[in-house]
Amino acid sequence: MAQETQGIIKVSPEYADGLRDLGGFERVWLLYWLDRAPAAQPRVVPFRDDVQRGLFATRSPCRPNPIGLSCVRLVGIQHNLLIIRGVDVLDGTPLLDIKPYVPEFDAFPQSRAGWLQNGGNGRTLADDRFTSDESV
Repeated sequence: MAQETQGIIKVSPEYADGLRDLGGFERVWLLYWLDRAPAAQPRVVPFRDDVQRGLFATRSPCRPNPIGLSCVRLVGIQHNLLIIRGVDVLDGTPLLDIKPYVPEFDAFPQSRAGWLQNGGNGRTLADDRFTSDESV
């Protein structure tokens, strides 16, 4: 994950007032449209493994509805701009929604993690296999 990568989200001015009260949250969820992802595939090799897995048991962007989800650190808000850290999306990726991260609802540290519990391949950075040729 790109923990220290900083980014800026520009919210349309008509929604700027919707950012009110968000500044008190340490993290926010971003939902976005993976507009440069290749077509959906029923099986993929996720970046943290070397074995083919069922698509819905991965976070591969090659989905029937390519919706991405990221939890980022909220560094600050300036008018209609959110300054965030931990960005893991490509510049220009269409943002669908912003939601506050609420630890009481969003964290389940004792949950099972399926095939990831076996360690996978140990990779922590994605490679370019899920990026279409047009965006490279």
